[in-house]
Amino acid sequence: MVRIARSADSLFGVEHVDWSEHPVLEDAVLLSAFTGWNDAGDAATEAVGYLTRRYDCRQVATIDPEYFYDFASARPNVRLEGEERRIDWPVNEVRVGELDDGRPLITVLGIEPRLRWRTFSEALVSVAHQLSAQTVVTLGALLTDTHHQAPVDVVGASSNEVINLELGLTPSQYEGPTGIIGVLNEAFHHGGFDSLSFWAAVPSYIGHNPSPKAALALVQRVVDFLDIPLGATDLQIAAASYERQINELVESDPNLAEYAQQLLDDAADEVTDMTDDPEAMIDELEQFLRQQDE
Repeated sequence: MVRIARSADSLFGVEHVDWSEHPVLEDAVLLSAFTGWNDAGDAATEAVGYLTRRYDCRQVATIDPEYFYDFASARPNVRLEGEERRIDWPVNEVRVGELDDGRPLITVLGIEPRLRWRTFSEALVSVAHQLSAQTVVTLGALLTDTHHQAPVDVVGASSNEVINLELGLTPSQYEGPTGIIGVLNEAFHHGGFDSLSFWAAVPSYIGHNPSPKAALALVQRVVDFLDIPLGATDLQIAAASYERQINELVESDPNLAEYAQQLLDDAADEVTDMTDDPEAMIDELEQFLRQQDE
């Protein structure tokens, strides 16, 4: 059960974090995703956004954007509120809700920072400590040569040997550039949390389109890990609609249709099924990260 109480401000004096409420939690689960490099098809952020809505998570804090963004790259937006002009700055929100089994859920959703990643990571680790998180799950999505009608592959990774053993995960041997998800995973691991990450594969030829299908696959993987019901009806409807729309898009473009068919043919010729071989998916992830750096 989530219990809300006002604690001494000194207990929540995390630098660069603005608290609107001071919740007191026990054994919480922290779930996070960020738009940008780690979020092909907006799948990771949509998955966290869905679970944030599903469990009625309310905002308790924000990360001050002043220290972490180049506003010439991540520009604020101006809007009218009545006769007043308001500026909405890039923001990372910390929200709190409650899972079906009573465990507290913390979600962190925002934009990959442009600056001071170590300071940003320290701030989130401090937030996790202040909110008594026990388990931290980060989500990402990558572009791969897969067909949009194929089941979405989701790979898990962790720096924790116990988690790898329990979930049958293969430790990554990847060396190369990383995103904020990789940095946070390492920070949470060294911070003493049970931390792991799930990544979904999004077809490269339609990666610029939002992918509720990949988001649904990530949500399914998270709820399986947490052993809670899915309850993702609206996301399932969106995923079905997405596949119909992509079918129409591909059929209307002969070149795209030929490429998609070639992917199907190649998949049929593959001896190794990536779903049964996590190392193949990890290889895809590593290749994706290296290509992004190039």
